[in-house]
Amino acid sequence: MRTSSLSRQIGICQLIVFCCLLLSSTAHAQDRTPVRGVVVDQNDRRLPRALVGWSPDNAAAKGVFTNERGEFELMVPTIGSCTIEVSLTGFTSASQPCNFHEPMRIVLAIAPVRESVVVTATRTEATTALVGASVTTFSEEQLERRQMPLVADLLRSTPGAMVVRTGAPGAVTSLFVRGGESTYNKVLVDGIPLNEPGGTFFFNNLTTESLERIEVVRGAQSALFGSDAMASVVQLFTKRGASPTPSGGVTIEGGSYATFRTSALVSGRSGRVDYAVGGARLSTDNRVPNSQFDNNGFSVNVGTSIGDRATLRAIGRGEFGKNGVPGQTAFGRPDLDAFAKRHDGMFGVVFDQQLTPKIRQRALYSLAVSHQQSTNLIADPPYTARFENHVASFESSDFLYDTRTELNRHHASYQADIRLSSDTTRGSQLTTALVDWDGERALLQDLRANTTNEPSRDNVGVSVQHQAVWRRVVATGSVRVEHNASFGGATVPRGSLVYVAHDAANAIGVTALHIAAGLGIKEPTLLQSFSPSPFFRGNPDLDPERSRSVEAGIEQRLASNRVKLAATWFHNHFDDLISTRTTNPATFEAQYFNIGNTRARGVELTAELAPFEPLRARAGYTLLDSTIIDSTSPASPVLKAGQPLFRRPKHSGFADISWNQGRLSATLAGVFIGEYVDSDFSSFQPPLVENPGYTVWDMRLAYRVTRVIRALLAIDNVANADYMEPLGYQALGRAARVGVRIGF
Repeated sequence: MRTSSLSRQIGICQLIVFCCLLLSSTAHAQDRTPVRGVVVDQNDRRLPRALVGWSPDNAAAKGVFTNERGEFELMVPTIGSCTIEVSLTGFTSASQPCNFHEPMRIVLAIAPVRESVVVTATRTEATTALVGASVTTFSEEQLERRQMPLVADLLRSTPGAMVVRTGAPGAVTSLFVRGGESTYNKVLVDGIPLNEPGGTFFFNNLTTESLERIEVVRGAQSALFGSDAMASVVQLFTKRGASPTPSGGVTIEGGSYATFRTSALVSGRSGRVDYAVGGARLSTDNRVPNSQFDNNGFSVNVGTSIGDRATLRAIGRGEFGKNGVPGQTAFGRPDLDAFAKRHDGMFGVVFDQQLTPKIRQRALYSLAVSHQQSTNLIADPPYTARFENHVASFESSDFLYDTRTELNRHHASYQADIRLSSDTTRGSQLTTALVDWDGERALLQDLRANTTNEPSRDNVGVSVQHQAVWRRVVATGSVRVEHNASFGGATVPRGSLVYVAHDAANAIGVTALHIAAGLGIKEPTLLQSFSPSPFFRGNPDLDPERSRSVEAGIEQRLASNRVKLAATWFHNHFDDLISTRTTNPATFEAQYFNIGNTRARGVELTAELAPFEPLRARAGYTLLDSTIIDSTSPASPVLKAGQPLFRRPKHSGFADISWNQGRLSATLAGVFIGEYVDSDFSSFQPPLVENPGYTVWDMRLAYRVTRVIRALLAIDNVANADYMEPLGYQALGRAARVGVRIGF
């Protein structure tokens, strides 16, 4: 009886304790409610990876990170005062009272030295300070201020970059990054690859018209982008409409060398549809006979919202250029009839959907086409090349040719981003899985030899990436398995780490350390794999060219974010370079083989300053120590083992200072290129094997006459420097353009 009574009392006590715990838990849950919102900058661009917390509690312990769309959800108490606090490197922190009734919109003011949100480094949105890679961005404001018609001229002010043009604008233009070959750069427009099969991309007629920004990521990036991303990825982003009222403008310029440039753009948003449509023309006679350049271009970007979480976008762009090919006019007479045509175009369709709060997917299909013609049908008289005290040992004769190249690159991609967590305790954990397919088709014709070749190739790559973000540490790891129809399979990993060693405090700003390493691959060109010519016969058994890339650096902000200093050390090794080797000396027959190895290491130093509002300055210096280890041309004095890499200077740098106040905007920008290994290719006695380099300054002025009219002045090569980028090809002297921009 007593035992039974005692058991009932114990049971009642247990029930009371359980109910109390349940009520306590319920009350605690009811004390907290979600606060949702989005974090943006002053230009209304959403900011990922911002740290969102609330006070008076500990923001770091209870906070979350915004996702790739800048969105957050935070559980906060409903009792007492509550303030949401947001911080992000490169932006001014902000706070707002909690709003439990509707989504919050928190604006972070851009710091004097601005931070950029980039996509290329991780194929997801992230700020440059938190990606662990060396990234240079050119914003829309910089594009407008610099007034550079061609992308290549803008890329000259990228750390570690060397741009080489065979003469005047429109001529063959190549980009070398951190000692890599000109075929080691992956080039994209809005995620659409433009490279020819095998990595070749010439920047001859790629213009800055209708662009919103340009991102350049240095180092091996094949873990995310596959073949060709051996030394860098260059991605162009076209403008999108944002305003419900149509806006845009017309620009007209003219000047030296019979230069004429005009462009027009209109953009806007109507309901669920946004649009941006532009066109441009550039023509110039340039410096020497038969060096004229004419280029017409267009750009279309139209998107529509599908519900609240999906968009469908169509993108189109074309550049249609023709230029004369006068040859090495510094050494002799120009070729008066040779010319080249490039008609490049691309079209793509992109579907982007936030499938669930934690899963985002993106699908893309694109077609990039390039129709090229190189023609020289009239034999100009022979000549003996001369330059200063150098005279060629034999006469140079004209070489006749007439070729057509048609390239089609089909590209399909699917990407899924899966967010595993976003709180500061576990960190923001984001996994990306993607698959890319490229269908490469070509038609190669030599009309003089009456030969036609139609090679094709299909490649598939699968990548997985994981990004982990904590308050002070960002770790990223990725790996790609590539299957190529030419060389078979390859696996390429990449990893990076960012450590924020010091938070912003008073005048001393954030100190961030970063380290990264990765592998790169590049497939052979179609010519290297399939050429039928006995003098450069293709080899279907070629291995891919490979790179090993390591870098480490530090970034320091000072003077309340008015100064940013950065230093990066890098080391690249390039293996299995492809070149021809003579197989029959009696008949001069040759075939392509993997026979070259090179090494490039160095330091990049950059500084950005914004001491007060109207004035901004940016400068950089690169020290490049490069060596040919195994030569592809051992008999050449400039390409033999032990020599520095061809046309890659040991010392280079740039500077850019601008003033923008009231009606006036002024910019002075310069590029310094030290001496580098080069060749006259004219059998001079004594031979020319070194280019002394050059320094060039450009000036830009814009004056606002009325609310919608601006007067423009652009002066290239202000000091009228006389120089050659490759030996024998004369660059333009001083050139001025004046014009007007009418906006609406």
